[in-house]
Amino acid sequence: MPTYYGLKLKLHPQVYEPAEDTFLLAENLAVKPGDRALDMGTGSGLIALFMAKKAEFVLGVDVNPIAVELARENAKINGIGNVEFIVSDLFENVEGEFDLVTFNAPYLPGEAKEPIDLALVGGEGGREVVDRFIGEVGDYLRAGGMVQLVQSSITGVEETLRLFKKFGFQARVAAKVHFFFEDIVLVNAKKV
Repeated sequence: MPTYYGLKLKLHPQVYEPAEDTFLLAENLAVKPGDRALDMGTGSGLIALFMAKKAEFVLGVDVNPIAVELARENAKINGIGNVEFIVSDLFENVEGEFDLVTFNAPYLPGEAKEPIDLALVGGEGGREVVDRFIGEVGDYLRAGGMVQLVQSSITGVEETLRLFKKFGFQARVAAKVHFFFEDIVLVNAKKV
């Protein structure tokens, strides 16, 4: 069983395995003691479990039921109790407000054919999931709350910054990692 950031994780072939984009988020998390945090697209649960070490409470959400089961198992394996996991298509089943919302967003253009594709495919043009998320996330943030969104330069970082601004956020690229044909960027957006 692999260990990431001190957490033992069980993996599943139909759930996104933590990779460079996950690590970029993990190493730049803005979680503070006492926060209520939401991890959108939680996958194996790594980010949610990592945040739970500091946060008061973390809700991990995924559209893939296999991921939600796996994340629950990983919480048990690591003895972490201040985290809950639910199946939800973005905010469909989410209630309440959070201090921090994280999302390692799917961004490849195309159509999801099996559960693992939901972690990678962001709609026909690759931006549909990100655009929907940005349009809705403000309703689930406390005043002064922060969004940390991971995406690829392939799907237009400038468009993401513009959209955040349109919905009342101050957004900036906080970190990035370069790969062969793309940059993976972390956008921090604060509700103003």
